[in-house]
Amino acid sequence: MKWYEEAVFYHIYPLGLCGAPQKNEYGQPVHRLKQILPWIDHMKRMGFTALYIGPLFESGGHGYETTDYYRLDSRLGTNEDLKNLVAYCHKNGIRVIFDGVFNHTGRDFFAFQDLRKNRENSRYKDWYCNVNFWGNNEFNDGFSYEAWGGYNIMAKLNQRNPEVIDYIRNVIRFWVSEFDVDGIRLDAADVLDFDFMKQLRSLADEVKEDFWLMGEVIHGDYSRWANARTLHSVTNYALHKGLYSGHNDHNYFEIAHTVKRQLEMCPASLRLYNFVDNHDVERIMSKLHNKAHYTPLHILLYTLPGIPSVYYGSEFGIEGKKTWGTDAPLRPALDLKDYKDAYETNPCTQLIAALGKIHAEVKELSYGDYRQLYLTTGQYAFARESVIVAVNNASEPVSFEVEAEDGVYTGALSAKQVKASDGRLRIELEGCSGEIFVKEGRTFEPLSIKVEDTAEKEEQKIPNVSAAQRAGKSFEEMSVEELQTEILERMAQRGPVTEQMKNDVVNNIWHDSLVNWVKSFR
Repeated sequence: MKWYEEAVFYHIYPLGLCGAPQKNEYGQPVHRLKQILPWIDHMKRMGFTALYIGPLFESGGHGYETTDYYRLDSRLGTNEDLKNLVAYCHKNGIRVIFDGVFNHTGRDFFAFQDLRKNRENSRYKDWYCNVNFWGNNEFNDGFSYEAWGGYNIMAKLNQRNPEVIDYIRNVIRFWVSEFDVDGIRLDAADVLDFDFMKQLRSLADEVKEDFWLMGEVIHGDYSRWANARTLHSVTNYALHKGLYSGHNDHNYFEIAHTVKRQLEMCPASLRLYNFVDNHDVERIMSKLHNKAHYTPLHILLYTLPGIPSVYYGSEFGIEGKKTWGTDAPLRPALDLKDYKDAYETNPCTQLIAALGKIHAEVKELSYGDYRQLYLTTGQYAFARESVIVAVNNASEPVSFEVEAEDGVYTGALSAKQVKASDGRLRIELEGCSGEIFVKEGRTFEPLSIKVEDTAEKEEQKIPNVSAAQRAGKSFEEMSVEELQTEILERMAQRGPVTEQMKNDVVNNIWHDSLVNWVKSFR
């Protein structure tokens, strides 16, 4: 049994959560990473057993244009701060994986700086892909090179260069020896060289017992990347899409088909990394047409085959949508003190905490074989060994029967008992809900409140703050209402502002996030 087989992940984008400036001036370290320590206590209380955090290391901007793999980003603090954070996680029984951005470096990375300075004479010219000294780019380097996604701030490393391979392997050795990290999420794994990934897998087996490699892969046959020779797991973007669109379209066939296809494609031992939102995609509460679907969607996240992950803040039901040229609304600065009452009053928080506890206690959700029991557009039921999971995306209550072993089952969310007889179990579900039926012998606390749809609530008013009120103030000095007005005005200067865009602004009440947002218009 390996730690990640039973893990429930919490995902933190630290530059956003800690409210770091979007641009790195490479000044004296600011110890913002310490702000995350209380979140570790929160994670433990919510039933999370592993932390995926990153990017962490020195970079020029959003973190994925690495400047120095050996030093914590100065906007977050020092290496000592990171050592303390990992140690505190381990003390609380929480494993930690870092973002490994090894497909490309930033332009401030030492090898690229040497290339700019010495051109054809640089000993690092073969560290990068397709360097052409007859070309040029928008930085007027006098040469061109391959970059991730065509963004020249991220120069693609030549992963077939033995020096590059040795360098990255030594970086990982350093991360293990210096910080005691438990694994790595490989950024842009779908464009990494396969032989390079094999080199990392052999190193993973060397540096630490059960060291976990998980790759960011969007499309394709996931078993190409995740197998005995390359990575242990990959991001399950296919299920991510199915989970929200299957609810928005009232089409559970999409989710069930995705699960069936993946079980046929991947060996049973492979556990994909399941999620409903992250630092690159819009918050699940912004994607759901009916907010009450938060409940059945997350029940599926925690009970379908795979390793569940929750993105920081989504356990509170916060929203976040992409805007022109920035992902800042997806990566807000949050203060945990603002959510101190969430454990008692926020139904999203209560649901995630309950599911975390259930996942820890009901091992079948980690190891049990999957078997589909019932499927319509609105209802879906399946077994994980003797545990039966059922969800309903319709707004009205439903009742249906599934095949089950005779005996008494307890609803892990409701604590209600039902009896199966003659090989059948009658399931009754409220609208936009679900249940996890566990066969006798275990008791659970009932979940007292449920997530409701907010679509019919009165539309929030758009702030109306005059330019005179904002005159002479820095963004940091403005109030939340002043920042919201400033953002709306800047949006209007770029084109039509839809009702959804307006709502995205007024629903964002976090000062640091709004400051970052308004600065992105520059």
